[in-house]
Order: sequence, then structure tokens, then C-alpha cells
Amino acid sequence: MSVAALGIEIVFVFFLALFLLHRFGDFKKQHRLVLVATLLAWWLCFIIVFIIPLDVSTTIYNRCIAKNAVTPAPINVSHLTTTTKAAVTNTTSSGLVIATPASPLQECYKPWSYIPKGIMPIFWRVVYWTSQFLTWILLPFMQSYARSGGFSITGKIKTALIENAIYYGTYLLIFGALLIYVAVSPKLHLEWYQLQTIGIAAANTWGLFLLVLLMGYGLVELPRSHWNGAKKGYLLMKTYFKAAKLMTEKADAEENLEDVMEEVRKVNECIKYNHPLRKCVDTILRKCPTEYQEKMGRNMDDYEDFEEKNINYPSEKTLVKLHKQAIYAVQRHHRTQVQWRILLEQAFHLEDVAKNETSAARQFVHTFPQQEPESWMARRFYTPSVEWYWECLLRPWCSRILAIVLALFSAVVVWSECTFFSTHPVLSLFAVFIQQAERTYNYIYIEVACFLTIFFLSICVYSTVFRIRVFNYYYFASHHQTDAYSLLFSGMLFCRLTPPLCLNFLGLTHMDGSISHQNSEQTAYTSIMGSLKVLPLIADVFYIYYPMLVVILCIATYFNLGTRCLNLLGFQQFMGDNDMTSDLTDEGKELIRREKRKRQRHEDGETRRREWKERYATNREDSSRNRNVSTEQKEPTYTEMTTNRSSKYTRQNNRTERDRIELLQDIEPQDFNAENFTDDPLESESGSRYQPAGRYLSMSKSNSRIFDDV
Repeated sequence: MSVAALGIEIVFVFFLALFLLHRFGDFKKQHRLVLVATLLAWWLCFIIVFIIPLDVSTTIYNRCIAKNAVTPAPINVSHLTTTTKAAVTNTTSSGLVIATPASPLQECYKPWSYIPKGIMPIFWRVVYWTSQFLTWILLPFMQSYARSGGFSITGKIKTALIENAIYYGTYLLIFGALLIYVAVSPKLHLEWYQLQTIGIAAANTWGLFLLVLLMGYGLVELPRSHWNGAKKGYLLMKTYFKAAKLMTEKADAEENLEDVMEEVRKVNECIKYNHPLRKCVDTILRKCPTEYQEKMGRNMDDYEDFEEKNINYPSEKTLVKLHKQAIYAVQRHHRTQVQWRILLEQAFHLEDVAKNETSAARQFVHTFPQQEPESWMARRFYTPSVEWYWECLLRPWCSRILAIVLALFSAVVVWSECTFFSTHPVLSLFAVFIQQAERTYNYIYIEVACFLTIFFLSICVYSTVFRIRVFNYYYFASHHQTDAYSLLFSGMLFCRLTPPLCLNFLGLTHMDGSISHQNSEQTAYTSIMGSLKVLPLIADVFYIYYPMLVVILCIATYFNLGTRCLNLLGFQQFMGDNDMTSDLTDEGKELIRREKRKRQRHEDGETRRREWKERYATNREDSSRNRNVSTEQKEPTYTEMTTNRSSKYTRQNNRTERDRIELLQDIEPQDFNAENFTDDPLESESGSRYQPAGRYLSMSKSNSRIFDDV
């Protein structure tokens, strides 16, 4: 069962990482190597978070075994007092006895998830060093490779090496500074083990520096976001604000795409089909949207002598730059389009919730028809009444309760971060909980407490990573809209943040010997990190006092100091009490209202179109049925057939023609002579006028779109 628990968790974590990657990445369009590298980085980081509780419970059991495995020393009876002799048993013939404690030794119960010795150290070495190889060597190289605009593998590799030269040089500078510090110290001697420890300490120091910044934001923002989500109108106002910002970004993306496509068009016209760089142009065209490819096509002019004509053809370096711009512009345009559609659905749903809160019937009514749930259980049990109670009553209260629980966890974390270095008395609440459970060897409680603690810390840090947005250079978006560069960057951050996060957790629970100052057995994860006493400045100062800065960061996040600074710098942020925020909220509200009217007109047009089809089909059936009945009642003679054939070209008001005229009078008129056709029935109705003679007079294009937004 012990090895099975480890295997089950590894498999579960793999599918969890795969699910998250599917949510943010695109399996169909993105390169397989990018997906595999990101999946491997996320998987290794999540494994560390999920397996640490098993390591803690196994370590506590090993401590119990080591504590009770003390060999009793022989004692001479002649040197004992009468009171002491009463507590001594098992006297030997030579006058020696074996001392037995007054209270029997406590029995050590093996945990259900016990992992035999020798497995965890090897497991942690493989996981840790693989993740470090990914984050410091492979993933940065793949980032530059994926973002490069080169047309060959060699060109992309060359670009990636040049871009990462400064990047790797910074790490070597930090490692070299620590190496000089150890070499100058007279008490320290450089060995391979110490060099390994220096490298681990340098990586953990960089990760801990960033970890405290992200954790300080997540500890406050995570519970506050759930609490504000329960406020009436807050989410709707924030959605309006997001709509205004997203519309600006969407317009900028469209303009950027038009500019890049114009450059591509010029290059496509300049470089002919038999030019040596034509293959590069074709590669760029394949990255363009389909409508632009159809407009530009392929330049297949006759052969031209490129040496005789003085034409300034673009160089390969220029095409590489254009290729990179085209990839970025197309991806950004597609992302903003998808995000806009998703944001519209969210805004429509929040407006429906606001309208249904005052409903006396307590039946949730949607403005637009919703898709039927795929599950039959959802169709059966998630009725409009159940949906009303959940959306209007239960969901806000659940958000408030969850926010209170998260706020309590955040308070405990902040207190423990400021007091975990105190061992006498023990002030860290997490250490108190674990030590209390250790006395009774309640392994289930130990593993659950450890998992909830490290899971909450991970959520605070990882959620902040998902929220980070560095302009459009790093942008993490759901619904398969995250580009390859951002996916690799997130995997790189996870691999750098998870090891110091786990060390910080072990320090909070006093499972790290450098914090508890005990000679008891260490966890297998701590053992692979080496003794940080090689660098006392980092072990005794930085690792102890730097996490206290989380208090300052939490206070700054609570009072929105970072948001206010961004507003002062010109980056609009949702504040709630700011004039700029109010203006953008009103603008977003008008944008949502306009899109809602468009959607309503489209739905009404679809409804009328379906009604017309049903009505037309019914009249056709009636007409054909009447013709069949009249034919069966009387067989025409030869004279009648001749008369009907001659009158076929003179009679225009028979039953079939009358039915056809009635149907034409009922349907909406359409201008078949207009240059621009539209699928919107209201636009067709406003843009044409039906005449008795069957003619359609088209109105001007400008007049047909005057009242589009009314």
C-alpha cells in the first residue's frame, strides 16, 4: 500500500497538470516539444507539493523508530539505592541488571503511506535536478526558440543562443559571487559537495526573493476576490471595466494586424515566385489568417531578371523580423477575439443574475437561449428554480464563507512566517499542530494538515503567476489562448518557486533541522538540499528574516498601493472610487449594451427566418395536396388538355400563382440588386422598400446603418 500511494499520487498529479495545460494551451496548434516541456515542468512541481506530506509522515515514523531503538546500558546493583533498586529488574548472576524505564516505550505505528528507506532520496534527486535543468537551461532556450522568426532550425538555435547569453551570464555572476565568498572564508574548503550546496543555495535564494513577493500579494488578494465576488453589482462593474479595456486592446490588436499584413503584402508583391527568398515569404503567408491569404494569393508573374533591375529587395534578416511580427500579431488578434466573446457571455450572465434577484417567481430566466446541458442529470436536476436559488442566494453566501476561511489561513501564514524561527517556545501555529499530532502518531491528521498548508501556499503563489501580465510580452489566458512563450515562462517560474516554497513550508512546521536546531532525522527532501551552514549568511540571516517582509507586502496589497501606483503611471486598474475607473465602467456598460442589442436583433432574425421556413413548407404541402386531390377527382380529356396547354401562357391568377404571391407578401423583402448582402434581416428590412410591381428599390448604404445601435 505504501508504494501504491506514491504511484497513485504521481498518476493523479500527471492528469492534473495535463488538464491545466489543456485549459490554457492549445494541443492542436502549438508545437509538441513546447507542450511536452511545459507539461513536464508543471508535473514535477506539482509532484513536490503532493509528495511532501508523505515524506513528513515517513520521517516522523523513522524518528520514532530511532528514538526507541536505544540499547540499554548495564548497571551495578551495589551502587543503587533502595528506591532505585525497586525500579530495576532482570538482575543477572554477576550482580548486573538491565535498567528498564518506569514507563514503557511507546509503540511506533507504521503510517498507511509509509515509503521504505532509500526510495525517497533517489526520487527527490531525480525530480529536483530534472526541474532545475528545465528551468535554468532548457526552458529559457526553448522560449527564445519558440519566439524566434527564423526560417530554419539552425537560424532559430543561433537566435536563441544570442538572446540567452546575457541571461545565463547573470546566473553565472551570482554563482561566482557566492563561490568567491566561500573561497575567501578561511574556515571553508571548496569540495564538490560544497559546490553543489552553493548552486542549490543560489537557486533557492533567487526563488525565495520572488516567492515572498508573489505570496504577499496572493495572501490578501485571494480571499478578497472571493469576498468582493459576493457583493451585488461588484462583479458586473468590474466586468464593464474589463470590457472597456479589452475593447481598446482588441482595436489595437486589429490595427497592429492590419499594419503587419500590409507589410506582408508589399513583400509578397516585391519578391516573385522564382526569387531565392520566395520560400521564406510563403512561410510567412502560411502564418497569416485565411482571409488575408486569399486576398494576397501567390505572386506568379513572369520571370524577371533580378540582377538587371534595380529593385531594393528585403534581406533575409528583414523577413525574419517580419515573420516574428506576423506570428505575434496573429496570435494576439485571435486571443483578443476569443476573450471578447467570453467576456460578453460573462456580462450577459451577470446582468441576468442582477435582473433575477428581484424575481417573485424564483425562476431563473435567461435573456438569450442557453445550450442544453450534455449530462442528463444536469438537465433533470438543474432546473430554472434550482438555478435561481444557486445563483441568487447560495452562491454569494458560499463565496463569503470561502473568503472567511481563506482569510483565516492567510492570517495563520503571516503569523507563522514572522515567528517560525522561535523554537522555545514554539510560536509557529503550523509547527504546534504538527508536533501535537506527532505525539499521538496520528498520521492521517499530519498528512492532511501538511497538504492543506502547502496547498494553500501553492495556490497563493501559483494564482499570482497566472495573474501576472507584463504588457503583452507575458500573458496567461485561459480557453487555449496562452502562447508558447508564456507557457514556457510559467513552467520556468514554477520550477524556480516550488523548491524554496517547500523549504519554507518545512521551516514553518519545524521539520527542517536548520530551523528547529535538533539532531533528529531530517526529511528526505531536506537531505538532498545539503547543509546550508556552508553559507551562514544565507542560512542564518536571509532564510530567517527575509520572509518577514510578507507582512509589509500584505499591507501594501490590502491598501492597493501597487494598483494606485499603476494608475498614476497611466495603466488603468479597477479601483472602484476613481474617476478614470468610473469613465471606463460607463464606457464598458455602453459597449455591452450595444453588443446585447446586436445579439437580440440576430436572435429575432433567426426566429423569423425559422418561422418563415416552417410556414413556407406548410403552404407548399397544402398546395401539392390540393393538386393531387383535383387530379384524382377528374381525369382530363384530350380537349381539356389542349385548352389547358394553350391557356398556360395566358392565365396568371391560378391557385399556385396566388399562393406564391401571398407568400411573397408575407416574407421580408430583400434587395437582390444591392452590392452588399447581409445576414441581418433587420438591416435588409431597413435598407429596401417593396413596390407593388415586385421591384425593390435599394436605399443608400449610409441611411441603412443610421439606426444600427438604437
